[in-house]
Order: sequence, then structure tokens, then C-alpha cells
Amino acid sequence: MMDASIRADRRLALRKIIEAVPQFGLCEAGAPYGARPCAFGIALDASGRIALVRIARETYVNWDLPGGMIDPGESEAEALAREFCEETGWTVAPGALVTRADQFTITRTGERRRNQCGFFLCDLLELNGGKIEDDHELVWLEPHEALTRLRHPAAAWAVTQWLRMGRACGGR
Repeated sequence: MMDASIRADRRLALRKIIEAVPQFGLCEAGAPYGARPCAFGIALDASGRIALVRIARETYVNWDLPGGMIDPGESEAEALAREFCEETGWTVAPGALVTRADQFTITRTGERRRNQCGFFLCDLLELNGGKIEDDHELVWLEPHEALTRLRHPAAAWAVTQWLRMGRACGGR
């Protein structure tokens, strides 16, 4: 018969496996990556298309889910609502957590970051004109097309998880 402490250790090990956060991107061994908590939204229009932001810079174009960095003192929901509005002009109500994932990346300025991302469903409330990021354009895409455009594998994985849930958590 298995000792109670061994059973407890196995349960703890299993819990750690279940709670593991998937990690995406290349991480240079031994290089420091600063932790950066982030929140991103999955929002749909009336036709079931997903909101993406097209970010056009001088030398490249990226596609992301609306969202971004959580400022000190903000909750995930507060940061997501603020970032979504700044990037798209939409007021949203953040809802259920779809998943979490880490994305290793290097910023435009060369900083190594580990984006610790929460991906949430969002209800669109109103278009309020609060968009302030001029290089971000809101684009509505079919979810499968969005998967092919998203810059970060962690975001594509989150959309895939949402699709695999059968859009059961408030999706269409």
C-alpha cells in the first residue's frame, strides 16, 4: 500500500503538470527575460468574425489580438478594457478566461521579455472613439484566417483553444 506522503507528493506533482502554462517563442539560454504581465481579448462581431489589430510600422506589419501590458496597480480586466479601447476605440466587458500562455519575445528596442498572457473573452459594448494608437487598425477576420495572421504563437494557441471549446464560453 502506498504511503500517504507519497500519494500527497504525486497529487502535488500532477497539479503542477495540470497548472503548467504553455510557453512559446525562442528563449536564449542564460539570457535574462523580464516578466511582463499582459491581457488580451477575443471579441466577435455580429457575423462571428474575431477582432484583430493590424499594426503598420515603416518596415513591417504585425497582427495581434487587442490587448497588452498590465500597468502597476491594474487588474487584468482593467488593463484589457483600457488596451482594447486604446487600440480599437471599442469599450469592452472582459469575461471568461480562455487560457494563459507565456510568449518569449524581443522588443523593437532589443529588450528580452516573457509576456505572461491571459486571454479573455470580451463582449463589445460600444464604439466610443477612444482609440489613441494611430498605427493600430481594427480588422475583423474569420477565426481560421486570424490564426494564419497572428504574430505570436501564444495568441494563435489561445484562439485555437477557444475554437476547441466549441465557442462554448460565450462565443458564437
